[in-house]
Amino acid sequence: MNSIVLMAEVLTDPELRRTPDNQSSIASFLVQFAGGRAEDAPYRIKVVGWNSLADEMVEKYHKGDQVVVEGRLRLDTVDRGTYKEKRTELIAQRVHSFGSGSTASNASSPPARTERLVNTSTSGTTAPSNVVPMSTYVPATAPAADVLDYDDIPF
Repeated sequence: MNSIVLMAEVLTDPELRRTPDNQSSIASFLVQFAGGRAEDAPYRIKVVGWNSLADEMVEKYHKGDQVVVEGRLRLDTVDRGTYKEKRTELIAQRVHSFGSGSTASNASSPPARTERLVNTSTSGTTAPSNVVPMSTYVPATAPAADVLDYDDIPF
């Protein structure tokens, strides 16, 4: 299974291209994400989106944005004459803006949820209809840990 979810910062503005037959659009941008350890340099990878996702990537995302990209990895080998160069790309299926709530994908997002205010007292104040008072809430205490007797272990 080839699946990846990556949280990263967009390093370059998206570049939009079209296939030679002008049937499909392709957008790409470079992202950067933290290495596995603190002393590692940040990693960079090219993100590629196709068709309607490519158009949305160009419209919604710019250099400096924080994004979460869902997709798959693709490894290409390019022959440079004296050596072979390996290139890794993330082929995006969805791109989410990290923090602002906008999403670019091939599927539509669910409609926004609204709350209705109702009058719950005679004083004229309003409160959301989904609020439940919690004045009697008491958190449960954790059970005491059993003490293990290691002499009972047969090895």
